[in-house]
Amino acid sequence: MADPHQHPVAAPGTFPGFFGPDAPSDEDLYKCVHCGFCLNACPTYLETGLEMESPRGRLTLMKGVAEGRLAMTETVVGHWDLCLQCRACEVACPSGVPYGRLMEATRAQVESQFKRPFKERLGRKVGYNSVLTSPTRLRWVGRAAKLYRKSGAQSVARKTGLLGILPGDSEHLDESLPELSDRFFLADGRVVPAKGERRAKVALLAGCVMTLTHAPALEATVRVLSRNGVEVHVSAGQGCCGALNAHAGELESARKMARRNIDSFLTALPDAVIVASAGCGSTMKEYAELLHHDPVYREKAEHVASLTRDIHEFLVELGMRKPQASLDYTVTYQDACHLANAQRITSAPREVLDAIPGLKRVEMPESAVCCGSAGTYSITQKEMSRRLGDRKAANIGTTGAQIVATGNPGCALQMTSALKRQGSGTRVKYVVELLDEAYSKERGG
Repeated sequence: MADPHQHPVAAPGTFPGFFGPDAPSDEDLYKCVHCGFCLNACPTYLETGLEMESPRGRLTLMKGVAEGRLAMTETVVGHWDLCLQCRACEVACPSGVPYGRLMEATRAQVESQFKRPFKERLGRKVGYNSVLTSPTRLRWVGRAAKLYRKSGAQSVARKTGLLGILPGDSEHLDESLPELSDRFFLADGRVVPAKGERRAKVALLAGCVMTLTHAPALEATVRVLSRNGVEVHVSAGQGCCGALNAHAGELESARKMARRNIDSFLTALPDAVIVASAGCGSTMKEYAELLHHDPVYREKAEHVASLTRDIHEFLVELGMRKPQASLDYTVTYQDACHLANAQRITSAPREVLDAIPGLKRVEMPESAVCCGSAGTYSITQKEMSRRLGDRKAANIGTTGAQIVATGNPGCALQMTSALKRQGSGTRVKYVVELLDEAYSKERGG
């Protein structure tokens, strides 16, 4: 990366600055008092020791651009792009700087003012604004990826060196291709009745990536809810929650996704909207913020945001039924960033694990430090992502745990890959999968 100190600085007003309805607000931007508490909470600062790779440094760049003193150059944008948006800095900040909101707004400005290389523009157009916006296209991509693997084409491409001569970073994309579920999870309008007396009625987010990579975890979520007296509506018409797009500054497509999901969920008239993915839950709880300029959807967005519950949060609030069968595992828990930092939920997943008889839970060092997944970050920032993944795997290794439990698909994929690189036998599971396994061992299944 270029020298972080070589930024074109000029008199105020020389450069265009931020503008439009999605510009970072001065109220948010000038809350930072440069105290530095964010530094040691920031994964990229911990890895590099560079001021400009810290929240405080990135906020300084935002202010420089906002005031027209700084051009939105490749170097400036590069510092913003290296941010994981893990929001650990928000937890550490005594001034209440809404850094996640600022970064999303800043990245929206980047996409409207800064011309990225053609390959990146094409990737964004296809990924964010074509594949993710359509559950059907997403499933076709998933089927193609499965065929690529199972047909032997992947093995041939690797052995022949074909990946090395294809345009772009084809080798990295091939390496990043995740394992896919045998059967994808479909939002098909099904209604799964509660077992016993009905205690609640919920709508369940299926989402996007998780339906392809961790369909069994979503099926486990349905079973766990039903076992706890909850009627589950997997409402048709829903799709990606918009989190990946919002984090990347693609706010308009994120808004379209949010509107679609709001309409879908509200058809069920649910008591709650349940989310099994930390990143999705964080964005859905902020739908009102995303759609605050929309006169038609603003109130509906506020309603859905108020109904949204992370699966662990909901089970604890509901008063989950404690399993009677035991699991003889040693488990460590990894705090997904958008569960711990954005939603401030850390105890509920641990309470669910601790309710399972026989299961021994051990804490890992740096549980709250980002694993480096961060949505598409593992593709766009492969070096830093890999460093953070290896750091997480090393910390998992110190616990001696057989299983590392999580509540987010990106984290599950990242940790699986990092543990495999280190030759570890530790498996990655969702918390809700472990609870479902304990229920399934009871008499009667």
